[in-house]
Amino acid sequence: MITSSAFEAHGMIPLKHTCDGEDLSPPLTWSEAPEGTKSFALIADDPDAPGRTWVHWVIYGLPSDTRALPEGVPADEIVLGGARQGRNDFGGIGYGGPCPPPNGAHRYCFTLYALDLELELAPGASKDELLAAVQGHVLGGGQLVGRYRRGGERG
Repeated sequence: MITSSAFEAHGMIPLKHTCDGEDLSPPLTWSEAPEGTKSFALIADDPDAPGRTWVHWVIYGLPSDTRALPEGVPADEIVLGGARQGRNDFGGIGYGGPCPPPNGAHRYCFTLYALDLELELAPGASKDELLAAVQGHVLGGGQLVGRYRRGGERG
């Protein structure tokens, strides 16, 4: 199970975690890992983006004893004592917050993967590269979905 102190499951993501605010990654926490977990990976994406799912964050190589990500993980290739960040669809490394067109609320899925291996992926991997590398190695995980609508409207 993955949660955030910044927003409830299916609730609205606060402005400071979006492109309209400070664009800080939200704080995330999760419960105990399945037996045999050697590392964690996380992907945040928007399945409601026009045309295709938009990738907002790819982070992997989180040690097996990790149970949280702090607010505002820096947009560096290597963070938190060795975790690596991949490329988002904004063209950068690290977290890029919700930034939907003004046509209604979008869903943002923060999906955590508990893995039975320590990934050898270099920093800058794409979501697709990460998913290919973890295929057959996912022991469990969870997902937290938040929503965001531009223009100050809620809902």
